[in-house]
Amino acid sequence: MQKLFKKKIYCWACDYSSQTGEGNLARLYVSKKIRNKKIFYPEMFFKKNSIFNYKYLTPFFGIILCWYYFFKNKKVAYINYLPLWNFIIFLLLPPKTLIGPITGGSHFSKNSDFLIRKYLFPVFYKMSELIILLRYKNPIFATILLKKYLGKKIIRESNFDFIFNYISKKNLKIKNLDVLIYYKNHRNKKRSINYGLINKLLELNFKIYCVGDKLEIENIVNLNLISKKKLNSLLSKTKFSICSEENFYSLFTLDCINNNVKIITSVTNKKYIYKYRNNFLFINSNYNNLKKKLKENV
Repeated sequence: MQKLFKKKIYCWACDYSSQTGEGNLARLYVSKKIRNKKIFYPEMFFKKNSIFNYKYLTPFFGIILCWYYFFKNKKVAYINYLPLWNFIIFLLLPPKTLIGPITGGSHFSKNSDFLIRKYLFPVFYKMSELIILLRYKNPIFATILLKKYLGKKIIRESNFDFIFNYISKKNLKIKNLDVLIYYKNHRNKKRSINYGLINKLLELNFKIYCVGDKLEIENIVNLNLISKKKLNSLLSKTKFSICSEENFYSLFTLDCINNNVKIITSVTNKKYIYKYRNNFLFINSNYNNLKKKLKENV
């Protein structure tokens, strides 16, 4: 992928942390696409707990910053947060802004905003699609999850599955940790955690470690937020993980693939797993083949 380097690009990232999915996606995009850059992110301007550092406000601060440098005749880029439903961002950015990978999921849990996501989001997607076609060239999508909502023209002009640029498999190491999972205490993500599978693994005397937010399940070892380096060190020693059903190719899942971790998921999800299938273990909904699958892959 050719990098842009002739003219310095002033980039806004709503999240540039190495401890979050959004932050690592931004870092991946910058490393692959932009060489001569100046990166701005919220912590450079606001304290961590400031109201101005709220995730639904920082995109608009980023838009203002992009306009500031645009009027100074500078090249600008808006790296993230770029969910396809937020047509306002695509509409308000300056002309010729480079945009990072467009994100969004298609698997929604039945929480309080399920109806909004099911019925309003497809309308927002179409509004964003129209704006993107009019204002941006060759848009990049992080995955193919949103492809089913898009028209033929934007599909022809777009690049999908940018996220797989993250794959860089490491050499196999001795595995002495049973299970490592990632948990995010977010209303759209926490319901995608397979509690039944976790409890079944505990019944089989597997030791389970959790990174991210604290998971309130007895006998789980919560490691909380850890650095990317520490995460990869742990995964290099880990045998198994559990696939998030909110995003089957999350950055955490790709970290597992890079570190040769076997990822457990339901056999009903097999139709969504279209790459790196050998890294997944497909189990029955009643878990009657779980013990066998684990034994075969120790």
